[in-house]
Amino acid sequence: MLKMTLAATFLAVSAFAAQADGIDPGDWPAVIDEARGQTVYFNAWGGSENVSAYIEWAAEELERRFDVELKHVKLDDTANAVATVVAEKAAGRDEGGAVDLVWINGENFAAMKRRDLLFSPGWAEDLPNWRYVDHENKPSILTDFTIPVEGLASPWGMAQLVFFYDTARIDPSTLPQDAEGLLAWAEANPGRFSYPQPPDFIGSSFLKQVLLEKVEDPSVLQKPVKDAQFDEVVEPLFDYLDALHQVAWRSARVFPQNYPDMKQLLADGELDIIFAFNPAEASNAIANSELPDTVRSFTFPDGTLANTHFVAIPYNASAKAGALVAANFFLSPEAQARKQDPDLWGDPTVLSMDKLDEDMRARFDAIDLGVATLPPEELGPALGEPHPSWMERIEEEWKRRYTAGN
Repeated sequence: MLKMTLAATFLAVSAFAAQADGIDPGDWPAVIDEARGQTVYFNAWGGSENVSAYIEWAAEELERRFDVELKHVKLDDTANAVATVVAEKAAGRDEGGAVDLVWINGENFAAMKRRDLLFSPGWAEDLPNWRYVDHENKPSILTDFTIPVEGLASPWGMAQLVFFYDTARIDPSTLPQDAEGLLAWAEANPGRFSYPQPPDFIGSSFLKQVLLEKVEDPSVLQKPVKDAQFDEVVEPLFDYLDALHQVAWRSARVFPQNYPDMKQLLADGELDIIFAFNPAEASNAIANSELPDTVRSFTFPDGTLANTHFVAIPYNASAKAGALVAANFFLSPEAQARKQDPDLWGDPTVLSMDKLDEDMRARFDAIDLGVATLPPEELGPALGEPHPSWMERIEEEWKRRYTAGN
């Protein structure tokens, strides 16, 4: 009875907060009406041509179907959008904000939630297309980097760390099976592996993978970091990096800038193993002639880092109704299926196939995941993200150790 009362209270508070903000996501026809003619400034990563092309397609559909204009504000770091909202709040700009919708997860979501910079709790679960979301079997949809989402952001896609190699240069039987094996492989093949320099998201994700494998008690990472434990917990990570840097590409004097840079190094034959957070990334790169068709994927049998990425609406967004319509469209089976096609993007869906009708499921079943994409059953266990406070400290420590005086 108490549980039901708390749930009812949460829904009531969420509905009241949304209505007090001038819009009720639970009244969808009213949202559609209010959204017409609005321009939504969607702050999202702009470093990938296929992602930008997908957003351009979504913008065309939103304009045609709902008279909502979606403008892609291309970011190289989501923290820039967060900083904009922080500055607006400090200046008292509680309405008419410059950011209407933001592609977000992890540390940036936690920062916005902590500062009360997000639109009303529960709105994501009021979206009509929420009924298709697989929140029962994908826990990272409800907790982002251990932080409860509470409907403050809408899931957009899934991610899991996967490694790529060129079969023309590497015998598959020699591939590493875990982080320790990767270090041994790098020592046997000096100069053929590297990772992007943190705080690049992909580079930091590699550090988290190693940390999850090397830490004595992984459960400690699910709680906020404490000063007294930090050095002891992360020591195995930095011991690993010290050894890796001795045999890394260019002796770790420089690092790849980001994933696209790392991908080019693989294409140019400078690196032999790279990694990404999209299981279909290699297939997409092959389809777009960015990598040779001899590239294939592999993963670690005991699991790799995985998470969900989201779209969120700042508390002071100018076009909240339009942002809600866009978020709902991103959750539609049509948009999710298109996004999962590796020829277009390859981002795994957040939807449950069991919740879709036969025609919708057929659309997903018809997707060719690509020659280099591992089937879901071969991806291995999904390892949960650490609490975001860990990476804030680890990135600072990484910079102190490896860039001081450079």
